[in-house]
Amino acid sequence: MNRRKILFVDDEQNILDSYRASLRKRYKVETALGPGEGLKAIKESGPFAVVVSDLKMPKMDGITFLKKVSETSPDTVRVMLTGHADLQSAISAVNEGAVFRFLTKPSPMDEMVRTLDVAIKQYSLVVAERELLRGTLRGSIKILTDILSLVNPEAFGRSERVKRLAGYVGQNLNLRSTLDLDLAAMLCQLGCITLTDTVLEKLFNGEDLSAEEAQIYAMHPSITAGMLAHIPRMEKVSEIILHQNDALRDYPSQRVEARILKACLDYDELTQQGMGKQDAIDALRTQGTVYDQKVIDILERGTAGDSGYVRRELDLSELRQGMILDEPLFSLDKVHLVAEGTELTETALLRISNFMKAKRLPARVRVLLPLLNR
Repeated sequence: MNRRKILFVDDEQNILDSYRASLRKRYKVETALGPGEGLKAIKESGPFAVVVSDLKMPKMDGITFLKKVSETSPDTVRVMLTGHADLQSAISAVNEGAVFRFLTKPSPMDEMVRTLDVAIKQYSLVVAERELLRGTLRGSIKILTDILSLVNPEAFGRSERVKRLAGYVGQNLNLRSTLDLDLAAMLCQLGCITLTDTVLEKLFNGEDLSAEEAQIYAMHPSITAGMLAHIPRMEKVSEIILHQNDALRDYPSQRVEARILKACLDYDELTQQGMGKQDAIDALRTQGTVYDQKVIDILERGTAGDSGYVRRELDLSELRQGMILDEPLFSLDKVHLVAEGTELTETALLRISNFMKAKRLPARVRVLLPLLNR
């Protein structure tokens, strides 16, 4: 049986020893002597399904401690235990520490067990709902991006390149969760299905767009945001995409994910026009308040070092999922199948295979191969 982990935090070691001895056969019990050790345990040994904290502790009271727990580990269910119960303490614990239950000390062991069982059930429901949502969203997004890859390979290739860049920046900015950023990067070019290949090719080649073309292109983020508005719980992703082209000085309250997406999109546009990596970074940096400079710093580090891939020229029959095209793939009759920078997926490989059967493809193509697969 996969038992959930529970952390007890108190400033009295004998009380912690009592909890461990009484409950260790039923739960995975860990203890921490005081709030400082408790926060350290959450960081190094988490996640915990439940944290049970004493209220009266030196240096940091239980309310403040559980508030920090909610910030560090929001899924963890929090229980307050005190021998100095009063109405105001209970109100503060619930309002500030988002406490699930408030128990008086000494708490009968059967009451403690009932409380822990209910708290663990609550934790399991929260985690299951989040994982279900994550899986459902990613599945839905994959369908949308697969459609984009078929309808507009150039736009799909750009979203793939930007997704990798944005993922690196998000991780190194230590975002609590990168799910919204990942989804926004995957979908940021979805509105480009309304554009012709000619418009995108002109854009990526650095050619001037006509006034009408520029106006249509500028609308694609709002088109995508409008499409996502019909999907439950995609509000944040929709907002990120809506502001993906906004300068920071014009929209200073924009979400950090939108700042990341803006920098990665503009960097990709410059490099696709033939500019060197460092020159592209320098060009972004000189624009000052257009970008979040912390984002530019991390983006520079991520594009300067070893990418973790090696270039190879392979027969089309040797292509596998996870490889990245190092050049665009066109059929012999000039149909654009897969854009440069696209990570090969099952759908892309199926399309390539169908064209191979019709003998409409070149024999070999350059790819970036993950170093682990060399």
